[in-house]
Amino acid sequence: MSKRPQAKHKIDRRLGVNLWGRAKSPFNKREYGPGQHGQNRKKPTDFGIQLHAKQKLRGYYANIGERQFYRYYEEARRRKGDTGHNLTELLERRLDTVVYRMKLVPTIFAARQFVNHGHVKVNGQRVTIPSYSLKDGDVIEVKEKSRQMPLYITASEAGDREVPGYVEIDYKAGTGKFIRGPKFEEIPYPVRMEPNLIVEFYSR
Repeated sequence: MSKRPQAKHKIDRRLGVNLWGRAKSPFNKREYGPGQHGQNRKKPTDFGIQLHAKQKLRGYYANIGERQFYRYYEEARRRKGDTGHNLTELLERRLDTVVYRMKLVPTIFAARQFVNHGHVKVNGQRVTIPSYSLKDGDVIEVKEKSRQMPLYITASEAGDREVPGYVEIDYKAGTGKFIRGPKFEEIPYPVRMEPNLIVEFYSR
């Protein structure tokens, strides 16, 4: 459903990681950035390391805009507990993220469009806002017609990802539940995420 698959590939190569753990990522063959200077990498500074950590996390969640990402950080900072872990929990409460975690679609970018196009209901009400924040116990439902889409069928049958324990899904019924906000160590990131470095970046 994403109209710019090449953009996702560039994110992988620019950041120097297979960000979503995809078998077809070009980073698997070319472990360097795009462009003529992609292979000439200098030793990163502390600022560069922190910036890279932020770009990885932003990119993973369908390349969230900087302004919106910073709002998540500010909300995480206001909450009790570890700010970095609060940040990742807030991102995991996004409706498009949960649609992706439930394997209703193959990519996080497809999840954003799946929600935008009105295929998903939350507690019986259609929601078209990908950033909609789910509460513990919220019920997610895919519209009956939408369950016939090849995208949905292929994603639900794919064996490349596991559904994490903080969500439930019944593919036949097209319904699932967001059980609770996850702890950082429960989130199935294919690459190492370092939210503590993001806190350092914004605290400069």
